[in-house]
Amino acid sequence: MITKLTQLLSVGALALGASFGTAHAAETVKVGVLHSLSGTMAISETSLRDVLLFTFDEINAKGGVLGKKIEPVVVDGASNWPLFAEKAKQLLEQDKVAVTFGCWTSVSRKSVLPVYEKNNGLLFYPVQYEGEEESQNVAYTAEAVNQQATPAVDYYLADGKKKFYLLGSDYVYPQTTNLVLLEYLLSKGVKLENIGGGFKKDESGKIISAGKYTPFGHTDYQQIVSEIKQFAASGDACVISTLNGDTNVPFFKEYAAAGLSAEKCPVVSFSISEDEFRGLPAKQLVGQLGCWTYFQSINTPANKKFVADFQAWLKTTKTPGIVKDGRVTCSPMVLSYVGVYLWKAAVEKAGSFDVDKVRAAYKSGLSFDGPGGKVTTQKNMHVTKNVFIGETKADGQFKIVKSFDNVYGEPWLKGKFKAK
Repeated sequence: MITKLTQLLSVGALALGASFGTAHAAETVKVGVLHSLSGTMAISETSLRDVLLFTFDEINAKGGVLGKKIEPVVVDGASNWPLFAEKAKQLLEQDKVAVTFGCWTSVSRKSVLPVYEKNNGLLFYPVQYEGEEESQNVAYTAEAVNQQATPAVDYYLADGKKKFYLLGSDYVYPQTTNLVLLEYLLSKGVKLENIGGGFKKDESGKIISAGKYTPFGHTDYQQIVSEIKQFAASGDACVISTLNGDTNVPFFKEYAAAGLSAEKCPVVSFSISEDEFRGLPAKQLVGQLGCWTYFQSINTPANKKFVADFQAWLKTTKTPGIVKDGRVTCSPMVLSYVGVYLWKAAVEKAGSFDVDKVRAAYKSGLSFDGPGGKVTTQKNMHVTKNVFIGETKADGQFKIVKSFDNVYGEPWLKGKFKAK
């Protein structure tokens, strides 16, 4: 009798547990977070995880999305590009996430792209990239080349710079961006001999690579900095840097040790924001440039509220592993934040989490007033947004020296610019 009663109670408990699990699933929507929380890219990507969790909490506190609370599924790509693809497959096929926010490097994005296209998933990608891509399964809130690289070159040209040294990490984003910049510089009348870093040509003599490249995590920049110093001896040179991750630390330390400065040979970095400057000798880098679609120093009520709300969240969050002190905000963080709100707007317009319906709504021209100003989605899965050029200050923040309003995201630039 007792055994039978125990069995009945066990069956009842299982049924209740299954019912609770079903109810919980009905009340939430799973959302993937796919970033490097370890390895060489963790210096940049952990902050994107943090701001995403902050954004989810902010939205959940206001009722969620279509009445469902966001349930984040966080995985670590570990700066390992094949692992990114495995984690993407897990998120889509096992966890059944409605959307993923993730990736920093283009090689990680290209690693996961076939997985998202095969499974018809949706990835929001928030970090500057080389263009030459327009997948229907990626929402590129990232800066395209014409929203970061070419405005920076224009700024240096207007400042009288005549020589440009191209330096980057050895993967697709720097390589492709620098080929576009080579064409762009030649179209602006810059002579080939005034573009530093070296070239590689194919059998026909066509340039297939422009610039100097180092592996991820590279630490020895003595020879490269010596070459830059010689290149800059004429006084009218600058460096265009697409170095990514923690390799920026030894580069800038060697640069400063060699006696180079923003006055002698300024550097504009496309992968160093306020967040990365936390690990760099900022006082030695005063005057260097960044070009992004957001800076923490933007003086608007919307940005001040965003920064204050993020700092307040850091103090109260109980999520393990989050650094609470000395935190800043930056463009990739804001484009992650904006991406979540654009996805929310698309879901609400579609009235569904279905990827095809959400995509159609996303491409219809949705807008969100974010910390960096108004951002509007485009039919080509990119976004229109403001662009800012900033000068580094001793505290690791940026003084905005120039801005461009409502710049349309154009991914297809290769071959567009013709030499003078």
